[in-house]
Amino acid sequence: MGTSRDGDESRQRVKFTDERVCKSHLLNCCPHDILSGTRMDLGECSKIHDLALRADYEIASKERDLFFELDAVDHLESFIVDCDRRTELAKKRLAETQEEISAEVAAKAEKVHELNEEIGKLLAKAEQLGAEGNVDEAQTVLQEVEKVRTKKKDAEEEYRNSMPASSFQQQKLRVCEVCSAYLGLHDNDRRLADHFGGKLHLGFIQIREKLEQLKKTVQDKQERRNQERLRRREEREREERMKKRTKSRSRERKRSRSRDRERDRERRRRRSRSASREKRRSRSRSKERERRRRHRSRSRSRSRHSREHSHKSSRDRDRERDSKRSSSERRSDGLNGRTESRRHDDREAGEI
Repeated sequence: MGTSRDGDESRQRVKFTDERVCKSHLLNCCPHDILSGTRMDLGECSKIHDLALRADYEIASKERDLFFELDAVDHLESFIVDCDRRTELAKKRLAETQEEISAEVAAKAEKVHELNEEIGKLLAKAEQLGAEGNVDEAQTVLQEVEKVRTKKKDAEEEYRNSMPASSFQQQKLRVCEVCSAYLGLHDNDRRLADHFGGKLHLGFIQIREKLEQLKKTVQDKQERRNQERLRRREEREREERMKKRTKSRSRERKRSRSRDRERDRERRRRRSRSASREKRRSRSRSKERERRRRHRSRSRSRSRHSREHSHKSSRDRDRERDSKRSSSERRSDGLNGRTESRRHDDREAGEI
């Protein structure tokens, strides 16, 4: 499957992501494909339609979101807006051309139209079930159709009694809200089944349903994307907070280390100062001891000198005393000798 199939190089030149490729076709909802062959056939799409590119997209979309739904939503919305605009214009033309009726009669006619629409939808459903082989379910739907036909008959009777016979015979048209086709009040069941089971009406239903489905898909994807962005933002904020905490903790650790280093330096300075003081004290004590020692040595030398001096002086005094004593003794001895000599002389003289 895909453009790489069979080695076709010419098809590989255009990728499904190319702007020239119809994104609605990739999502299988392009109105040009859906309404092809109806009275509202839009012709060929201006963008590239290729089933191989759709296969490539389906494979790639399983791996990642490509958000091609946004392009498809814009395309289908513009188409539906144009269809609704045509529906309003058709209603306006009908209001201008058809005979004006009272609100009560219009409400009764509207009820008949609603029952016609319900019958047409049920008949189309019964035909589809019969084609699929679900005979029992188709029979059940046909029984419901009979009940609705009975209600329609009563509604037509009320509508007929509410207006003149001449006016009742006139065909009252109504614009289909889905495909903007004209529906008659007196359309038979075959006509109603052909309309509500026809390709045009079912195609518009498919387009409208696909548009609502794509809107829901886009909304869900946007919510998931917003949640993912929110989650990523919360993760980034959490990471930033963690980084800030880490930085603050790192700064705090640095500050703490700086404070510790400062305290260590302060301790070392204190120790250095205390050591210096201790050294100074030791030196001062040493000096003091040295001074004291010198003082004691000087004191000892002085005392020794003084003792020696005093001893010398005492010895000198003793010597002086001795010398004085000896001198006095010598003097006394001399005197005594002289006295004795005089006495001797005197004795000798006496003797003589």
